[in-house]
Amino acid sequence: MASIRCTFREVEIDLECSALHQIKVDEVFYCAQIASPPTTPILDKATRTMKQWCMMAFQQIFSLCDHDRDGALSDAELNAFLVRCFKVPLQPAEIAYMTGGVNDNGLITFIGFLYLHAVFIAKGREEATWTVLRKFAANLAGKQGVRVVVIGDPGTGKSSLVVSVATEAFPENVPRVMPPTRLPADYFPDRVPITIVDTSSSPEHRAKLIAECQAADAVVLTYACDRPATLERLSTFWLPELRRLQLKAPVIVVGCKLDLRDEQQVSLEQVMAPIMQTFREIETCIECSALRQIQVPEVFYYAQKAVLHPTAPLFDQEAQSLKPRCVRALKRIFILCDHDRDGALSDVELNDFQVKCFNAPLQPTEIAGVKRVVQEKMPEGVNDNGLTLTGFLFLHALFIEKGRLETTWTVLRKFGYDNEIKLRDDLIPTIKRAPDQTLELTSQAIDFLRGIFSMFDTDNDEALLPAELEDLFSTAPENPWSSNPYVDCAERNVLGGLSLEGFLSKWALMTLLDPANSFANLIYVGYSGDFGSAFTTTRKRRVDRKKQQTQRNVFQCYVFGPRGAGKTALLQSFLGRQPSDALPMNGERFAANTVELSGSRKTLVFREIPEDDVRPLLADRESLAPCDVALAPLSYASTPTPRDATPPLAAAPRPNPPKP
Repeated sequence: MASIRCTFREVEIDLECSALHQIKVDEVFYCAQIASPPTTPILDKATRTMKQWCMMAFQQIFSLCDHDRDGALSDAELNAFLVRCFKVPLQPAEIAYMTGGVNDNGLITFIGFLYLHAVFIAKGREEATWTVLRKFAANLAGKQGVRVVVIGDPGTGKSSLVVSVATEAFPENVPRVMPPTRLPADYFPDRVPITIVDTSSSPEHRAKLIAECQAADAVVLTYACDRPATLERLSTFWLPELRRLQLKAPVIVVGCKLDLRDEQQVSLEQVMAPIMQTFREIETCIECSALRQIQVPEVFYYAQKAVLHPTAPLFDQEAQSLKPRCVRALKRIFILCDHDRDGALSDVELNDFQVKCFNAPLQPTEIAGVKRVVQEKMPEGVNDNGLTLTGFLFLHALFIEKGRLETTWTVLRKFGYDNEIKLRDDLIPTIKRAPDQTLELTSQAIDFLRGIFSMFDTDNDEALLPAELEDLFSTAPENPWSSNPYVDCAERNVLGGLSLEGFLSKWALMTLLDPANSFANLIYVGYSGDFGSAFTTTRKRRVDRKKQQTQRNVFQCYVFGPRGAGKTALLQSFLGRQPSDALPMNGERFAANTVELSGSRKTLVFREIPEDDVRPLLADRESLAPCDVALAPLSYASTPTPRDATPPLAAAPRPNPPKP
């Protein structure tokens, strides 16, 4: 069997049995069962060594477990690792028994950590290694598969690269273009299958190449290490072409045929540094050899990692700093974890955060180690109460700079963020309502908004200045009121401050127009209730009109009229402003304010309908369904109407106003 197993590496195990004499029959099926965690992805059977990608995965796992960043696992760290993976701690005597890969202080080094898993595999206990990999590889990215498209000049080794990663051997006869090739979910620790699409660079296949690039999750761009001209073509043709296509997918630049590279050539870092400086979409660059099986799996490991744990949404490579949206999300997470609201994460709060995100507690020595690392680099990152927001942000910047993006992404995804660093769509319920129904804030949501208004009114002037409003929304991806139609829709004081009534009016308008966005922003600013506790769906307007009464608190008035009729002036007057104060705006304009009605406060929303939009609006009956009352300035009614002009407002249905 030795020669057969040497030729056919897919043979997992061999044994003999006798059904007649019942010799080793059970062992056949036991061996088949234990072969289900496969050896091939983690062990190179030819050299009997752990594969490179597997070692890289364990390097990341080791770093995650080394909480105090001292390059070794203490007894507490090792025990926490074992509890997380196997739910069973080791006794002190069992830990002391481990002698391989231990430093002078008796702590397990990375070499010792690898040695442990090499022993597992050598003893046929691959399931232990797979358990560890899978425990640290929960696919929180929500991806069902990663599509990697391989492109590059002819003869740069594209097809050989694809065949080599799939078969772990160099092909003697390679087709011009390989059919789509699938790497199974258990090939890499993130447990997400990869589909590799080979392409042709010939002109007649250009349309197909473009279509494949546009459908790609990641692009592998190849050049030949022995042909400098193909390297030059990256920056003169391929990368500009990908930009022209407005490709959003990360790019992995791969130098193939490493075995043919002239040793006198400049190093990869020197060659690629200026290219990566110009083309920020390049996630990483690597050289490989399909012939020598050097760093072939790593090419697709990095491609998968770039999709599941992308750099671009988190980090500005040029400024070498966290991106604003990432900072805002981490600030919200910090505030949610700061239960006592003292502006710092205590040891208990830090431990709760660690358990929530990584299912493993921190030992007191580990917490002290984390704070020591932060304090050495950034003294203001730690105070007497614990880890400050500055220190929390510094830690994540440090993770990203060290290539540990999966740590920050794990945190973000545990708190409900997607790859665009906004709340996942599945966290916002689908809103079903009739065209003449709207949503309104409940008294619970309004009480919450009153509370945060007071919290952020730091000068106690009963108004939120622009800076205070920006601070209030500093935990949202952006200020939702910084653009139309919200930017100029409510009453302000002379300093630009927003009163409580103006603040609540803006929320009422956002809930009326875009309840999903309103709920998301409630969550961003700290609302902890569910959708049903925040909003109520109004009764259908046709029922209100029939019964001649309503319980609604928000009413919408459509304002019609030709240019110059005074529509904008009416809205400005409603907000206590001069017509000249109106900001330039294309399309519809809104004004929201509170009015006194029968002893109670109601919110009235004016919606200015541009003259050009009147005809299509009246043609669609459902577009009038949310309208409670329609209004036209007098100049419109007194102006003669040409025969071919838009029909006057009388063409719109005249609802009987319900009694409040």
